[in-house]
Amino acid sequence: MKSRKSKSLIPLCLLSMVCAVPVGVYAGDPPPPSIRGFSAASADAQRAREAQLDRSIDPGQMDQWLRQLSSAPGHVGSVHGRANAEFVLARFREFGWDARIESFDVLYPTPKRVQVQMLAPQRYEAVLSEPPVDGDASSAIREQALPPYNVYGGDGDVSGELVYANYGGPDDYAELARRGIDVRGKIVITRYGGGWRGLKPLLAQRHGAVGCLIYSDPREDGYARGDVYPVGGFRPEQSVQRGSVADMMIYPGDPLTPGYGSVPGAKRIPLAEAETVLKIPVLPLSWGDATPLLKALQGDVVPESWRGALPLTYKTGPGPARVRVVVESDWGQKTIHNVIARLPGTQPQEQWVIRGNHRDTWVMGAQDPLSGTVAMLAEAKALGELAKQGWKPGRTLVYASWDGEEAGLLGSTEWVETHAAELRDKAVAYINTDSNGRGFLGAGGSHSLQHMINQAAASVTDPQTGTSVAERLRARLLVSGYEGGAADKARARGVSASGDLPISALGSGSDYAPFLAHLGIASMNLGFGGEAQSGVYHSHYDTYEHFQRFVDPGLAYAAALARLSGRIALRLADAEILPMRFSDMGERIDAYVGEVRQLQADMRKEAQDQHRLLDAGLFELAADPTLVRAPPARLTAVPEIDMAPLEQAAARLRESLARQEQAYARVAATDLRLDPQRLGEINALAARMERGLTHAQGLPGRPWYRHMVYAPGVMTGYGVKTLPGVREALEARRWEEASRYVTVTAQVLDGYRAEVDRLAALLERS
Repeated sequence: MKSRKSKSLIPLCLLSMVCAVPVGVYAGDPPPPSIRGFSAASADAQRAREAQLDRSIDPGQMDQWLRQLSSAPGHVGSVHGRANAEFVLARFREFGWDARIESFDVLYPTPKRVQVQMLAPQRYEAVLSEPPVDGDASSAIREQALPPYNVYGGDGDVSGELVYANYGGPDDYAELARRGIDVRGKIVITRYGGGWRGLKPLLAQRHGAVGCLIYSDPREDGYARGDVYPVGGFRPEQSVQRGSVADMMIYPGDPLTPGYGSVPGAKRIPLAEAETVLKIPVLPLSWGDATPLLKALQGDVVPESWRGALPLTYKTGPGPARVRVVVESDWGQKTIHNVIARLPGTQPQEQWVIRGNHRDTWVMGAQDPLSGTVAMLAEAKALGELAKQGWKPGRTLVYASWDGEEAGLLGSTEWVETHAAELRDKAVAYINTDSNGRGFLGAGGSHSLQHMINQAAASVTDPQTGTSVAERLRARLLVSGYEGGAADKARARGVSASGDLPISALGSGSDYAPFLAHLGIASMNLGFGGEAQSGVYHSHYDTYEHFQRFVDPGLAYAAALARLSGRIALRLADAEILPMRFSDMGERIDAYVGEVRQLQADMRKEAQDQHRLLDAGLFELAADPTLVRAPPARLTAVPEIDMAPLEQAAARLRESLARQEQAYARVAATDLRLDPQRLGEINALAARMERGLTHAQGLPGRPWYRHMVYAPGVMTGYGVKTLPGVREALEARRWEEASRYVTVTAQVLDGYRAEVDRLAALLERS
């Protein structure tokens, strides 16, 4: 999925970590740091298991798996895709896991015909294919490969004048409107970047365009970044970024079974009623195919921020370029295959620690997602070896190799919707990985998990420097603060020599979304990146050869990822008390409440300032009289929305969380000496805490999204919106809705606080 966000390659901002655990222990050394949720004795046993896990991770074997898995196109419905499912199933069983394939039938359109032609002022036929690259045998494989396309765009054969709309976001259409440019009946061309790809054709459709093209500008991932493949790792002239354009901000998964699993006998709505499928045809282009189209545009020269790196003068149009776009698809169902593997736990009250990485690809998919898949397999093998030697997890480990993620989180969403009742009862947490590469740790997730992630990262060695992955990231942030701009300096001011800083909040873009945003299961997303030359995202050139040269040579960081996520799975499975720290969640909620309060104030001042400029005629006076440049649309005045209920709920929660953390500290001081029944009650409640941040009616206009603290933004796609009911209503200037969701969110926080108080009481009685 992941736009170029895209996936884990843009760090998810695990900003700082605690100091690394020493590699060796010598006389006179201080005792190793405690591990939250473990008694002293069980912590020693845990460190021994983690050391064995580290020794079991074999990059050479991971390399063999990666070569096999990426040897042919593995998209949904492909022969190799099914073979990869069987391969992963066999590996899990070989490792000693109880594994099976769970399948779903989903709507998955594939192209029968795609075409882009420039009809005027001259003729041009887009190539729409990616030629083989010297030295990369995988790039020459064509059997089973689909042509470049955007899944869940509409079918059609449309023609119209071309209009360039920059990234195709709301502000870009506002700028076109000020220039008197209307895209109704026209074809819009936008560049990748600046937001999730699916919003580009969605907004084009809403503004009346009949078609949309999305091209890869070299400014984002081509020669402006470095040498192109095969000399370097960046996107060459005919490389095309595929991807889904389903409106997943309404709901992910099978468009025909919204909110429930695509199992045999499930009701399927008519395709015409599927809200997440677009109506207009959409196709992706290489920068090679986009160049003749953009060169043929006339009209205004675009603003500086709209200009890419192509050797041409970027202009808006419309025309005289006139373009034809043809998309004809097979709208049949395809079968997706999730591989679900279990290591049963020993605790009488069953709880699940769930770990997943998707397996389906757009073409070869070496980096996205198979670099994460082989990391998951490596840790599964290591855990299986521990089990064969007599260890059994306290909580059941459930490992999942998802299918259909690239099209819209199909495999994970259908599985979550099908097993929703059991997951609400048993799920402790979900650990997600996806793409991976050389560089720095990125982590995001539920803030109750951030301290555990900090502790685990402090004990994993960075392959290139020998320090911990935590300390290397801390060093980068401090140096970036010294050398960088204001945002880098602000982040660096919060980085200390020890102690935790927040992980990032999660929106969408990978398989954690149905767990976190729909069911309220505490989730995390982990990956390394930032130093790889990863410029071939979602193209035919995401091959084994490219990966080994430019992304993660020797799979050193895939091994580091396996060691990190394996540790976290072990700690969640075996901790006497689940290692969540809910006070961290409270700190972030406090910060988010402050942000929405400030947002309201900033919006009020912006509207007042704009009104003064409009009323004084200053926009007209400042405009170039030889150009069409209308004043901006008048902003509505911002009323006084009472944030007191939200602020008071956050303050009450802060007090309860302080009490709960003090109660936990007292129990920890006794080395967690609790009777089994009380431990079971504490862990059952702790596992369900995140569910307390959901609301049954969900968010306005999209009830599938139920989490009231984290959600992907309607106008950001993958990007997160925190306190989304309030924040997005404010940003959309829906004042009544904002006021209503202040109350709704406050009620949710009060419900969460009640659960915190229950947990504190259980700990105090212990």
